[in-house]
Amino acid sequence: MQQIFDKINYEVGTAQTICGMAERGGRVPFAEEVTVLLNDWSHRILKAPESRSYPDVVTFAFWIRKANVAEMRGRFVDERSIARGRGVAFHIAPSNVAVNYAYSLAAGLLTGNANIVRVPSKDFPQIRLLNRTLSETLEEYRAWQEEICLVRYGHDQAVNDALSQLADTRIIWGGDVTIREIRKSPLKARAFDVCFADRYSLAVVDVWSYLHCEDKEKAALDFYNDTYLTDQNACTSPRMVVWYAHGASAQEQAEAAELFWRHLWEQVEQKYAIRPIQAVNKLTTAYLAAAGHEEWRPVRADTAADNRLVRIAVSKLDGHLMDYRENSGFFYEYVCDDLRELLPVSGSRCQTIGYLGDPGMFDTLLSERFSGIDRIVPIGRTMDFDLIWDGYHLYEMLTRKVIVR
Repeated sequence: MQQIFDKINYEVGTAQTICGMAERGGRVPFAEEVTVLLNDWSHRILKAPESRSYPDVVTFAFWIRKANVAEMRGRFVDERSIARGRGVAFHIAPSNVAVNYAYSLAAGLLTGNANIVRVPSKDFPQIRLLNRTLSETLEEYRAWQEEICLVRYGHDQAVNDALSQLADTRIIWGGDVTIREIRKSPLKARAFDVCFADRYSLAVVDVWSYLHCEDKEKAALDFYNDTYLTDQNACTSPRMVVWYAHGASAQEQAEAAELFWRHLWEQVEQKYAIRPIQAVNKLTTAYLAAAGHEEWRPVRADTAADNRLVRIAVSKLDGHLMDYRENSGFFYEYVCDDLRELLPVSGSRCQTIGYLGDPGMFDTLLSERFSGIDRIVPIGRTMDFDLIWDGYHLYEMLTRKVIVR
């Protein structure tokens, strides 16, 4: 076992850290000690000058602040029951989202678990910042050094097998292909997987609400952060903008769309750089979508000077539309008067709907049967992590109850 662990690159922790984890049980969830640890980590992140360049890092730092942790504790902890972390949580983070692994680690710590986290293989600067500040924090909390190990390694079945055998819970964020690969490694009899499969998200914009929105620049910034900040790689990033017209004229809908995309383009033009491969992929996907369905017609936004912003207008929705999704600023666009028209794209793959307007507009849709849609949140909040995620109650899944009668 030691030889296998020596094949791992350790960002935080050592092989000895991993070997010692299985010998201890779970801690009390939301213990005061972990609240202090996370709050200190948050302060160190926010004090780092480079953190200002990464809104996703700043958002995470605010999420682990003492005040937010206390709010979560109030929602999730039942003072009348006895709970403990399950033991060792083995987290496999997605390779294309920089900060996801940190949320997963924090969730494991808050629920009283020791944590082995496979961080993304891509060398994101956000990861360097987070790992550096975490290491600095752990110097002041040496007891917690035994609870955290952040690792990198290649596609190695032996390593997956060894780490999986230590796990009491395995959290797989990498999507369908990663889930299939990791599941080849067996777990202990009482252990189980929490799997986050490939998902997609939508945005719904009420035409009337948008036209009367006083701060359209703020709405554009919120949508930019939901999408371009992660190159649309996050499952929470909207892939389609649905215009809820409900009586608005075609002219009014066109005016709302023109303003929305123009303000978004102003954000894109200032902040977003695109690589040639991303541009080629977007063009290829647009052609495949158009070839596959005659009613899907590509539209280049009038306000965009290049394909950093691509819009594909569709005249109807069906369950295959999201088979042709792309990232890096690639959006389908649809107009409807009844949100029940979203049912064909509300299957199990649909995770989040971000909205601008009154959430009451979803009442008719929510009265129907659908297998997806786990979250409906305002635009600008689609990436806000919580311990209820993808329909999973992570607090319940990462802890065990002790019954005393």
